[in-house]
Amino acid sequence: MTFRLRAVRAFALLLGFFLMGLALLSAMAVLDWLVLTHPVTEKAAWIGGTVLIVTVLLSAAILRGLFTFLRAGRLGPVLEGVAVTPEDQPGLWEQVRAAAEVTRQRPPDELYLVAEVNAGVSEQSRMLGLLHGRRRMYLGLPLLAGLTVPQLRAVLAHEFGHYGNLDTRLGGVTMRGRAALLQTVKAFQEGSTELHQAIGALYVGYARMYLRTTQSVARHQELAADRMAARHAGRDTTVAALRAVPVLTGAHTHYLETYLAMGTSLGALPPAGEVHGGFRRLLAARTGERLVALSAGQRSPRPHPYDSHPPTAERIARLEQLPADDRPDEPTDGPTGLALLRDADRLFTALEARTLPQESALLRRESWDELVMSRALADAEGWSQPLRVAVARTLRTSVQGAGGAVTDSVRRDGTTGEVTDDLLPGLEEILDAFDRGLLWPEVADRMPKPHQATRLVGQSARNFIRPRIFDGLAGLVHLRLAESGQAKPDIGWSGQPGLLLPESWEKAMDDAIDSAVADTPDTASLRALLTSPHHAPA
Repeated sequence: MTFRLRAVRAFALLLGFFLMGLALLSAMAVLDWLVLTHPVTEKAAWIGGTVLIVTVLLSAAILRGLFTFLRAGRLGPVLEGVAVTPEDQPGLWEQVRAAAEVTRQRPPDELYLVAEVNAGVSEQSRMLGLLHGRRRMYLGLPLLAGLTVPQLRAVLAHEFGHYGNLDTRLGGVTMRGRAALLQTVKAFQEGSTELHQAIGALYVGYARMYLRTTQSVARHQELAADRMAARHAGRDTTVAALRAVPVLTGAHTHYLETYLAMGTSLGALPPAGEVHGGFRRLLAARTGERLVALSAGQRSPRPHPYDSHPPTAERIARLEQLPADDRPDEPTDGPTGLALLRDADRLFTALEARTLPQESALLRRESWDELVMSRALADAEGWSQPLRVAVARTLRTSVQGAGGAVTDSVRRDGTTGEVTDDLLPGLEEILDAFDRGLLWPEVADRMPKPHQATRLVGQSARNFIRPRIFDGLAGLVHLRLAESGQAKPDIGWSGQPGLLLPESWEKAMDDAIDSAVADTPDTASLRALLTSPHHAPA
């Protein structure tokens, strides 16, 4: 079956989705007419009333679905985006209009910058997508920060290529119909009554059939959009853009989870404009393989079963089968899409105001170095607290035992009476306790652990709890070095944010702590580091 015939079939099925609702409404109207014009006996009168109630509720559900279907093409307000006009950003609009012209499409009426690694064009359509309306484009600032200008041209041409409909006008209608059906099915699935959900099941079944039937049409449109992008920006540039987008997505996820999240639990944010703008700094510090590595350990999102996009590898393979063009290779380190913007810092700040919740206005602002230091100190406190509490309880028990009045009942899960912070021992007191032989098993038994781990005994129990004791000592060391000014914050855009320790500590700390938490604790190396002369950060 040719693409044209498949598109005609898809349009007929789309029309059938709408007609199915009208047919159901007509059938229920006939049923109600029969009930009203052919009254039953008085004893069975309740049956007629029940039928009327059920048909009215079902009709309401169907009308809701039809109304949703007809409104599916409407464009709502953009709450988390910054609108930019041609007068405000002429360079960006010039590229958008050029991509629209080469695909023989009209440019968007609106352009919004959003906080995603994504680009898209949506259109307000009516009459099952046959009538066009206002067109809107979305461009992610993180996407502009990571793509070169030629790669951005390829992405823009691909998005307009969805509406090119070079094979048949009904191809674009099919794409809009898929979006409308998915929105309608979602409305039915969110129905508040069982009758809504019952009718929804019928529509969901029809929608799945439609989506399966039109899958080949949708994928054909995607591949056609890729070819359009290759004609506009060049084959190799389009391939490079396809490879770059998932890498940028992984890098952006890493940025959000590693850097932006540092201040979440501390009630702090980076400086104004840096919530989204800090991503530029990560991209500047990492290139090539180091950037790819950020997404290596991330699980790719599970694709929607009716996703119109073929796998990226398939799209790249099909593009590489196209004849090579005579265009020169574009530099991979050329200016990014942000170079097209006037005052990018202002746009990042404006986008931040649109995307952050209102309560974020109450949060304090800290520089990146201040955020790193605050996060590092909070982590060090968290690591060291369980060890300090365990040692405090051990020391209290040993003192009471020596006096013949042991009142601290210690359980193997580490839950005993509360110990106030002002009574917690410091680093030297903890090392003294280790030297007295209190680490195994007294302190170890008082360390918090999962219920299942309380069954461990002997060497298995020691090996399980040893890393937590190690972390506790490391946290105390970090607190000591930060207090003395020897540890400095390191944002680590090319690595991981954390503390920069003196060179002597960087080289010897892990071995010294390993010795202190060994089966036969030896704290001499750690004590020697603590008493060594002041060292400047490495």
